Amino acid sequence: MNIEPIQQAGVLHRYATRLVAFEHTRTPHPSIEPRNILLFVPGLGDGFLTVPYSTALAPCLPASYSLVQPLLSSSYNGWGTSSLGLDVAEIAQCVAYFRRIRPGAKVVLMGHSTGCQDVIHYLLSPGLDARPTIDGVIMQAPISDRECFLMVLDQESYDAGVKVAQAYVEDGRGEDVLPGSVTGMFPRTPISARRWLSLTSPGPEHDGEDDYFSSDFSDERLKATFGKIGATAVPICFAFSGADEHVPNFVDKERLVSRWERFIREGGGVVDEASGVVRGATHNLARSTEERTSDDSVQDLLSRVVGVAQRVETGKLQLQTRNGGHDKSSF
Repeated sequence: MNIEPIQQAGVLHRYATRLVAFEHTRTPHPSIEPRNILLFVPGLGDGFLTVPYSTALAPCLPASYSLVQPLLSSSYNGWGTSSLGLDVAEIAQCVAYFRRIRPGAKVVLMGHSTGCQDVIHYLLSPGLDARPTIDGVIMQAPISDRECFLMVLDQESYDAGVKVAQAYVEDGRGEDVLPGSVTGMFPRTPISARRWLSLTSPGPEHDGEDDYFSSDFSDERLKATFGKIGATAVPICFAFSGADEHVPNFVDKERLVSRWERFIREGGGVVDEASGVVRGATHNLARSTEERTSDDSVQDLLSRVVGVAQRVETGKLQLQTRNGGHDKSSF
């Protein structure tokens, strides 16, 4: 999927002090205002229009939906000194704003990459009852930052960086920015010791706040996260990129997603029929050695997202059963 200069019609909303959200519109002056919202939260380093498929997704959504992307304190280079907790608080403010101006709207929360960590943290971190409700969740390219870091850093460099960050935290300097000798893989981003440890999530506990999607977690660990999603009564759809360049080759993507889905279902949760691996898709669907594969992957992803949005709106979801079949149910 090519990334080219574009102009995008839309409305810029100020949903809180110093926080804005961009709502894509199909024309510069739409005559009909969509009621429902697909709230799109991208990953580390992203901002407005940086995930290429977002501009293709917006016009494909049902006419009753619009695509909205909040600009968070962690957007662009802000992630290095931010946290999932702050992201969730700002996302909650954005959801509350749209629920206020569009009463009765359906809100589907879609994360890309680290945005998936924000999405699951929205559901599982303390204070859910105080946050505005969401009606559905999509996680596209949910990956392990820990495993990704170890694809870039050799073990010695990883361990040395962790040691420096841990020393900062032990010295009460967790919010201080680490030296470039540690964070050189992100040359333009100041990164605090706390956030570095959250992302690298060193062992043996691997208890970094960002560490939800690693492939080496035990059943007990997954039961404590994905197994609790059912209690939220929010339907879930995974769209794992089948050719994600940030996922190690040793990861069995189909098996990994199936494990997440299994614990959601066993916890009483809802997994939408569209959930699974998007064949041929790279991390943000921008890179592919074969253009046709890229185009097919984009269309596959878009159809999954549109299907989830439609089913959330109608309240009739087709659910995956434990044996891989489907049941038609109202939710």
